[in-house]
Parts: sequence; structure tokens; C-alpha cells
Amino acid sequence: MTAAFPSRKQEEWRYADLDALQPVWEQFADAVTLTVGAGGELEEIWLPVADDVQLRRVNLALGKDAKVRIFALNNAPVYGRIELEVSLDEGADFELYGANIGTGLSTNEIVTNVRHVGAGGRSRQVIRSVLNGKATGSYLGKVEVARGAQQTDGEQSVKAMLLDRGATANCKPELEIFADDVKCAHGATVGELDPMQLFYAESRGLDPVGARALLLEGFVMGLWDDARDGEAISNAAREALRRVV
Repeated sequence: MTAAFPSRKQEEWRYADLDALQPVWEQFADAVTLTVGAGGELEEIWLPVADDVQLRRVNLALGKDAKVRIFALNNAPVYGRIELEVSLDEGADFELYGANIGTGLSTNEIVTNVRHVGAGGRSRQVIRSVLNGKATGSYLGKVEVARGAQQTDGEQSVKAMLLDRGATANCKPELEIFADDVKCAHGATVGELDPMQLFYAESRGLDPVGARALLLEGFVMGLWDDARDGEAISNAAREALRRVV
């Protein structure tokens, strides 16, 4: 049975391009379920595909002491959505490194709900967005810490770079904590390229386009530093950044 089509009245869909989603909803309505058992490890690299509308919806369960790292590039030309529901058992470790790179009228979003249900879990979410034209990039991320999930360590770092006045970044990190012995933090910033940094790069012989490209690579490319095989996603990100400069 296909899940009901979403509405903007639902907080997690409030910035979505539902008009673009409607024709392909039946293909993506049901989320994929992944389970990493106790002590298991998983690393995945999520690359964009050629479709104008791209969705990836995943329910991810980490068993005791499991470790998962996901590296994701989201730059669909019309609408792209990465949606993750994550649960962490005792001692589990989850990391997400994701980038929205949007141009023109595109809408790209990363939506997560990370639930710490066991004690001693750790989660890291690092999201970067680069947007030009009238593109929209969004991150809506919730971290839930259950009553028994003491000594949880959770962080969210969200930064967006707007290259044009018409571009829009939506950043909504959220914490819901029911335990009292935790270390959780989040931060979100939206800004523009630093004129002084651009001037410095140009004074070293780069043309304006090359200077912008260099600064944007510095803003995004560090996301993939720890990937075991990050060449493909690094190359795809560079190509996407060239299109927004």
C-alpha cells in the first residue's frame, strides 16, 4: 500500500517541491530499511543520479556498538530529498556528512530524525549548502534522546553559502532531550562569500570565477576527507560547484 502523499502542513515537508514530487511519488513513497547489527560497521557514499527529481528515503537501525558513516551529495536539478530515520542502540556511532548544491530554481533538502534509544551513543551531522539563482537548500534535523539514553553525545553543524540574493537556505536543527547526563549541541549559520578572502585570492593571480570556485571548494570538500573511497563524490561535488559559480 502506497503511503499517503505528503502535505506542507507536515513540518518535515514544509519546504518540499510537492509539484515536482507528485508525478513520481509512487516510486519513492516507501522507505528502504537498513539494519546494522551489534558491532557491525557500514559506510555508504550516496551520489546523485541523472533524474530531475531524486529521492532517497531510508530507515536505519544501529545495534549495540554499531558504526555507520554516510557521505551524501544532493544536487538534483529540480528537486532532491535525502530523508533519514535513524535509531541508535547502546554505544552506537552514526555520522552523516551531506551537501546541498543548488542552482537556478532547484530545491534540495536533507531531512533527518536521529533517535538515541540506548546509552553512550554518539551522532554527528555535518551539512553544507551552496546555492545560487533562486535555488532553495534545506536541512531539517531532529535529535531525540530517550530517557534511558544517558551519556549521549550528539552534534549538528549546519552552514549555508548564498551566492545570489534570490537563493534561500532553511536551517532547522532541533534537540529533544529526556536524559540528564548528555552532551548535545547544534549550530547553524547562513552567509555569503567573504569579500576579503575573494580579494586575497584574486591578488594571488586567480580570476574572479577561479577565486569563488576555490573558496567554495574549501567550504564543501572537507566533508569527504574521511571517506574510504571519496574520489567519486569529490569529483561530483567539484563538478556541481562549477555549475553554481
